Amino acid sequence: MSGICLYCGNEWIPPVSWSSFFTVDLPSYLCPECEALLEPVSGMTCKICSRPLEKLDAQFIAGDCCTDCKRWEEDPEWRGLWQENHSLYVYNEFLKEIISLFKFRGDYCIAKAFSGQIARVAKKMDYDLMVPVPLSKERQYERGFNQSEALLIEAGLKPFHALDRLHGEKQSKKSRRERIHLNQVFQVKAEANIRGKKILLVDDIYTTGSTLRHAAKVLIGAGAKSVSSLTLARG
Repeated sequence: MSGICLYCGNEWIPPVSWSSFFTVDLPSYLCPECEALLEPVSGMTCKICSRPLEKLDAQFIAGDCCTDCKRWEEDPEWRGLWQENHSLYVYNEFLKEIISLFKFRGDYCIAKAFSGQIARVAKKMDYDLMVPVPLSKERQYERGFNQSEALLIEAGLKPFHALDRLHGEKQSKKSRRERIHLNQVFQVKAEANIRGKKILLVDDIYTTGSTLRHAAKVLIGAGAKSVSSLTLARG
């Protein structure tokens, strides 16, 4: 049975082996050539943010975490609010182009390309509610969909909408410093019952961690037991 790559549009025929008759393979929506350009996060990573430590200079490593996370955890305002992040892929040039198609050019079907991997990883994580990081109403109207919610839906997972987001400048237009020093942009929905729940936040890209930590702060403040996250890419 042939497939059409969601990125390059080429048709390919998945290889058949004896194991194919005894196992159920996850569907693939990228051709082998495009799949090979994805760079899974692997090796030694920061225990908090999933950043590959082997890509960092020694001065940016503090034990088993990166110095960015160490600074966050040294700040009493942020210490212990957020457990950990698990990222699937390194945000390389190929993934950057795919996410650009997905987010900024409205190619919703790209979410299918990662559905099997997200579903597989989510099964191994400990959570009660899976919360997509929301867009503001204005931003969602512009794009037509929330990319974090789309990743969950295409993976067959149920999003729980616990957060609202205030409108503001696009994150992609902010500098690293501006992202870190964000004002609080999230609020917990009045009808969202999250007290005592383990929350798994889902987003497309982890860059500075500011977005996820701000979301975690309001969730913990509203009674959530713990907050961790799953992201497609680690920038």
